[in-house]
Amino acid sequence: MITGELKAQIDKIWNDFWTGGISNPLTVIEQFTYLIFLKQLDDKQILIEKNANLLGVTTQKHIYTPEQKELRWSSFKDKDPEVMFELFTKQQRHLNDVTVFDFMKTLGKDGGAFTQYIKGATFMIPTAKLLDRVVQQIDKLPLDNRDTKGDLYEYMLGKIAEAGTNGQFRTPRHIIRMMVEMTKPQKEDTICDPSCGTAGFLVAASQFVHEKHEDWFMEQKFREHYNKNMFNGIEIDPSMMRISAMNLQLHGMENPTLIGNSALSESNNISSEYSLILANPPFKGALDYDEVESSLLNVTKTKKTELLFLALILRMLKLGGRAAVIVPDGVLFGSSGAHKNIRKELIENQQLQAVISMPSGVFKPYAGVSTAILFFTKTNSGGTGNVWFYDMQADGFSLDDKRNPQLSEEIFEQCFANPESVLDEMNGKCDIPNILLDWKKYSGNVKPKKGEGQDKTQKSFLVSKADIVANDYDLSINRYKEIVYDEVVYEKPQTIIEAIKEIDKRRLEAMKDLEKMLG
Repeated sequence: MITGELKAQIDKIWNDFWTGGISNPLTVIEQFTYLIFLKQLDDKQILIEKNANLLGVTTQKHIYTPEQKELRWSSFKDKDPEVMFELFTKQQRHLNDVTVFDFMKTLGKDGGAFTQYIKGATFMIPTAKLLDRVVQQIDKLPLDNRDTKGDLYEYMLGKIAEAGTNGQFRTPRHIIRMMVEMTKPQKEDTICDPSCGTAGFLVAASQFVHEKHEDWFMEQKFREHYNKNMFNGIEIDPSMMRISAMNLQLHGMENPTLIGNSALSESNNISSEYSLILANPPFKGALDYDEVESSLLNVTKTKKTELLFLALILRMLKLGGRAAVIVPDGVLFGSSGAHKNIRKELIENQQLQAVISMPSGVFKPYAGVSTAILFFTKTNSGGTGNVWFYDMQADGFSLDDKRNPQLSEEIFEQCFANPESVLDEMNGKCDIPNILLDWKKYSGNVKPKKGEGQDKTQKSFLVSKADIVANDYDLSINRYKEIVYDEVVYEKPQTIIEAIKEIDKRRLEAMKDLEKMLG
């Protein structure tokens, strides 16, 4: 958990960027990312040199040659601001016509996953003064610990949502964490987010593994799987690709598989590849049919991206693979043939397990759309039985544009670590503990105990497949939830009229008494 002191350091860096002339949040994140990476390169080089001095020889490839000393963080950070700025912006003959920034982009695979996606990177810090100020502050950040540096970067990424610009839909981290807790990544899982953005789902999955299964890392086979094959993402935006690569790298994933492409395009032919998909695909987008991979249109012929992504996820899942996907409410009840076809596919041919309806304020301040989370398993042979519905009405934050926390950080942490222990403290502020506990009871389409999950007046209840089919595959919670209305007894109109007359009579008497007193 990031401390107040570290938050203050990041806030200072952010504010310096803004006052220094960089007001676009994504540009701030990108420039911050490049400088962090440059420091990491030098830290890695220092470690290689220490090992070489200790052993007398090293098999590790050096990052910098002796002639490139001035390009290293430990060298340029102590130089005069103007000299430092020149090393970033002007080609120097004695450095083989390479700037600090150019050198970073030539590393390729030797620099890890991040440098594979950095070709289009541009240095945009406008002044020597700003560069020096930010470099000195980054130099003080504790970047030698996986958890701390990952938390620092996640906190910086949170500024995108706070800025409320660029149309960036950053999925709330507590919603991501809830989805990861419910899907419980396993040792052999290959995990994918086909619209990965800043890689929040992949990061949360890796944190789950570290927190719950640190013993797995004792096995070399798992370490290799974790570092090379376990985490996969697809992202069309080059800027977001670089940011997600750095986010994963700072969280200890050196070589995740990241694909810079539109997941829905003809060039994406990935099929039966992943055992767990976690996603919040883009809403309300539309593509021309000739831009979409043809097999997706066979499942649901539509131009709507939210429906196409569900078809894509089914194709990309292995048999037995599971998914948790955020969708707009329209997916649940849309009446078009495409909407009905995708719901029918999930219910008849796959195994739909749960629908969690979320309040419309979850994505504020930048969107007020109502959403739900679908949980399903790819079977290609059906298997849907009782589908668990939950009517989430509170997520631990205010549902207005401010999104103020309703719980302390300590209590919110316990919502995930030990949900039973905080039930009495929720008081309608957060449904996450109840969701996690009820999921244990109802997941897997298990047959419930007699009477369990049958009370549809509650937030949590079960609906049979037969009922869903009878309602034309409608998955909106309001179709099945029963509302209990409190009986209100009103006085008869004549009684109310008599009461008004009595009040009027007393008013007139009071006026007469007042006139006598004044007369």
